[in-house]
Amino acid sequence: MSHSTYNRQWDEAQGALQDLLEQELPAEPPKPEKDRLTAFQNYATLYIKYIQIFRRLEQCYDQIVHPQKRRVLRHVLDGVMGRTLELKNEMVLLEFSEFHYFDDILSDLKLAPNDIEIPIPKYFIHEKYKVLQEREKLLGQILAKMGPQEEKKEEVTMSLEDAIRMIQVHERARQGRLRAKFMREIRIQEARERMAANRGAPTLDPDVAAVRIQKIWKGYVIRKRTRREREEEMMFIGMVPPPLPTNLKNIPQAFAEKTEGTRRVTQEEHEREYQQALDTIKNKIREVEGPDMKETMQDQIRQWFIECRDATGKFPEFPKEDEGGSAAIFKEKDPAEVEAELAGKEDEKGKKKGKKGKDKKDKKKKDKKDKKGKKGKKGKGKGDDEEEEEGFKMQPSNFMPTVKESTDTYTGVWKDRDESGNFSQKHDSELIKEEKRIEVETEVRLQVDELMRQELKNLKLAVDRDKGKKGKKGKKGKKSGKKSGKKKKKKSGKKSGKGKKKKKEKDLTADRTIEALYEELVTEGILIRSPKVPLREFEGEYSYLGTTLRQANIEPMPSLSDVRQLVALYGILPLGSQAVHEKAPLTKSLLLAGPRGTGKKTLVHAICTETGANLFDLTATSIAGKYPGKSGLQMLIHMVFKVARQLQPSVVFIGDAERTFLKKVPKTDKTDPKRLKKDLPKVLKTIKPEDRVLIVGTSRCPFECELKGITGSFQRIILIPRPDYASRHLLWRSMINKYGGIIGPTLDISSLSKITDGYTQGHMVTTTQQVLTERRIAQLSRRPLQASEFVAPLARIDPIYKEEEEAFKSWYSKTPLGKKRAKLAQGDDEEDGGKGKKGKKGGKKGGKKKKKK
Repeated sequence: MSHSTYNRQWDEAQGALQDLLEQELPAEPPKPEKDRLTAFQNYATLYIKYIQIFRRLEQCYDQIVHPQKRRVLRHVLDGVMGRTLELKNEMVLLEFSEFHYFDDILSDLKLAPNDIEIPIPKYFIHEKYKVLQEREKLLGQILAKMGPQEEKKEEVTMSLEDAIRMIQVHERARQGRLRAKFMREIRIQEARERMAANRGAPTLDPDVAAVRIQKIWKGYVIRKRTRREREEEMMFIGMVPPPLPTNLKNIPQAFAEKTEGTRRVTQEEHEREYQQALDTIKNKIREVEGPDMKETMQDQIRQWFIECRDATGKFPEFPKEDEGGSAAIFKEKDPAEVEAELAGKEDEKGKKKGKKGKDKKDKKKKDKKDKKGKKGKKGKGKGDDEEEEEGFKMQPSNFMPTVKESTDTYTGVWKDRDESGNFSQKHDSELIKEEKRIEVETEVRLQVDELMRQELKNLKLAVDRDKGKKGKKGKKGKKSGKKSGKKKKKKSGKKSGKGKKKKKEKDLTADRTIEALYEELVTEGILIRSPKVPLREFEGEYSYLGTTLRQANIEPMPSLSDVRQLVALYGILPLGSQAVHEKAPLTKSLLLAGPRGTGKKTLVHAICTETGANLFDLTATSIAGKYPGKSGLQMLIHMVFKVARQLQPSVVFIGDAERTFLKKVPKTDKTDPKRLKKDLPKVLKTIKPEDRVLIVGTSRCPFECELKGITGSFQRIILIPRPDYASRHLLWRSMINKYGGIIGPTLDISSLSKITDGYTQGHMVTTTQQVLTERRIAQLSRRPLQASEFVAPLARIDPIYKEEEEAFKSWYSKTPLGKKRAKLAQGDDEEDGGKGKKGKKGGKKGGKKKKKK
């Protein structure tokens, strides 16, 4: 697309954002919404609209080549991204569920499920591509030093019956091949004999032969045309996928990707030119306009000296650098008022010193009275506040000021700017001049302030000399000595106080570089290379019955599309952007729970791939026998999180997380899985908003461990179900195409999806690989693929039964969020009935305590 197209798209996104700002920032504060369903509808509508704006802005930021526009776009993109996460958190707190369904809102807004798919900003990878390349190169060098790792091959043991059966199968196959070869030779010999016998047979009449040939040819042509029209009709109604192009380089998608790559190269060139222009224009302004700025500032300050002396009879005090220097002078209108204010401040300082003792006594008396009043009225105060704050009110946003500021910048600078002469979309020099002129002015003002302070000091000395004032220097020296003594005392007091309050954590590896720690973690197998898996490869269809089931008080199982959305929201977006991670609702740890083969590790690799994060493996099997003892474990955790913070973003992976919180470890398990049980909650407390570090755990049987331990260590829990019918239908199609198969009319995908109920993505991949071998792919042109071929490999795999799925459901209902959701479904909402009961209990306890006293 062209520059004007992306500019127009940006303008449309800003218009939609302006409408949302008017809705979210009204003149009067909105009243709390009493109806939960209405509140959720409002939040969900805002959430969907922000996602639409997010998608447009992300595309614009990725493709717009103007360097100054991209800075404004980045600011608003981060703001919209963060606001989306805030609204998601609001919906979770409102519904007590990680999964939300708004089919009715989508139908009202006339949107498809793909329109609310969370986009992954491409700048997460593109803007630090060189850094990632260097890190990958370093990792490759360390792994090359280690040499090829020996894979542990398990010895395949075979029983005597299986060995005999295998020998029999191979012997029968050998005899069958010999028999087939012998029969083929016999048929060839018979054909030769028939041809020799037919050489003397009479020939047909030419007219009859021509009619026969025409008949056969016309039948063939008509059958071919009918078949082609039938295929076109099936393609038109969507029953058969269109054929794959022979050359993938000539398809429109390939041309679009090529154009996008070219625009990214242009972005880098324009950015380089912009950085050069910043320096050259600033130097030019400093050389050309700097002397004039200096003279005008000096003349203005001298004029201010004279006016103040004429008005007050003495020279004023020059403002300090902390107060703004000479820039603070010209904010005031009248120099006499300035002098009066400065004199008033000095008087107030003297009065405050005398009144400090009295104020402290008064404050102590007031505090005692307030405490007594609060103790007596604790119960009443709480009840009144709860009655006043009935309903649901949105929490204050950390990103609305960012969105508002960037929107105002767009409206004031770029909306109506004429860019007819800037066809190539390079930087605007006039805007750079405006910015750099302010910077040069501040630099010149600092220099002028130093000169004028000295000049003012000389003027005062000259005036004092003329008046014959002597002895002031000695007094000033005494005062200054006293002041310096006081300052020293204050400073020493502050330092001692700070030392008591804050205890610095010991750096166990202070004498080692990050590169050395990085290499050690790689050699120990803790820091591993993550496979490149984009999030889009975790495929799954949207659940269209979620809203209907919830209206019928039935809790639906989430779909794979919902899981993909949550991983993007909680894992990828905060890790990818520092500005979003610092202000958005903080997610420190994430647990992916689901049956075997549902793609839990795939999602972990997708988080690392989309954000360029390092992957640290703290699974019990990978750290078994490494860094033994308490001191060793402490050193391991310190090294992992030190490197993770320095080379952020980082993902700390804990596989089979339920083993860390087992009640009883089996005697056969020698990996000591409970090593991290005590240290994991402590580590979570040390993760701050500025640390882009995420702990991700996976679990295939979380119901076997202690519930408090696993829910206390993992902040958010995402339940991954087995795929439903729609997701299976999508998965079968994509997997067969991926592994070289051809989906034709003989392959009944619908029946195959129906009979594979209970099978996971991993089972489908295994089955597809077993069926689509190299030999079978070579035979596809002669023997089309059929659904029955997948039945035999599937029969050898145990599916996920409903009992296991119900075990996951019952376990999730016991988690903190699951309990709140169950209470909400039963009508025993804590906000309605729970608070009243708590108040009564509190009153009874208070009464008992009084009686005891």
